[in-house]
Order: sequence, then C-alpha cells, then structure tokens
Amino acid sequence: MLANRPHGVLYIGVTSNLASRMMQHRAGNGSAFCRKYGVTRLVLVEKHAEIIAAMAREKALKAWRREWKIELIEKHNPGWCNLFERLI
Repeated sequence: MLANRPHGVLYIGVTSNLASRMMQHRAGNGSAFCRKYGVTRLVLVEKHAEIIAAMAREKALKAWRREWKIELIEKHNPGWCNLFERLI
C-alpha cells in the first residue's frame, strides 16, 4: 500500500517485483493515479506465496473502508515510515 503522506491518499496494488515497481512510481512512470497525487511512500507490504492470493487480498483491501486501511497501516507502521528505504 502506498500513500502520499500520513493519512493522505492511499493506493493499493500488486506486483511480482516490488523494488522495480517502486522505482517506477518514484520516477513518475507508475500509475497515472500515483503521478497525479504524488503517491510514492510505501507504507504497508504483504507477501503472498501465490499471485492469486495477492490479487484476492488486493481486491478485498480495495473494498475496505478507509478507516480500516488506516488502522491496518498504523498497526504495522505507526509512523507511516517509507518502507522502500528498507528495501534498498
């Protein structure tokens, strides 16, 4: 899950190569939505063994209420730190 700032715009997506996808977003070559709202902060990562499970989780999270998404982020990343810095 990405955000532009704490409690800001949220973006949920699936990728098989997180580091590469984050580089795209940071360079402005990610989704048009992320470009428009400056969404480049990686605030939550969930790993799944199967892409089908990851896609099902993405769909479920997108259906969640915003408050639930914020609670999930704050449970695992209370400071809304950019987790991308831990990847590199």
